[in-house]
Amino acid sequence: MFFAPVVRTRAQSPAFRSFDRSFERFVNDAFFTNAARSFNVEQDDKAWTVTLDAPGIARDELSINIEGNIVRLETKPEAKRQLKAAYELPQEIDVDATSAKLENGVLSLVLAKKQPVSNARTIEIR
Repeated sequence: MFFAPVVRTRAQSPAFRSFDRSFERFVNDAFFTNAARSFNVEQDDKAWTVTLDAPGIARDELSINIEGNIVRLETKPEAKRQLKAAYELPQEIDVDATSAKLENGVLSLVLAKKQPVSNARTIEIR
């Protein structure tokens, strides 16, 4: 088989770039992700609300770990369905004000945003 690289001109680039992105998304969704898992994030001033489809996973089989701004979800090795995921959020999470609920195969996390503490001081000029 002969391989010949294609050089695209500027006039053709936008149309092909859109097609390339669409094709890449299709391949990634079809072959490299779990299509049954749905993930949604909503944000307000005080918290992020994350919903994730987790059918067939019981409450006692799932562990949620939060460290700084990273949320890790993992099932125990003996669980019927396996889930292992990590999500990084742009701001640290207040673990004390965070809650999780697993109902009808849907995991809902309310991740409270940690309010930044200012360490600024005023210095007296002499």
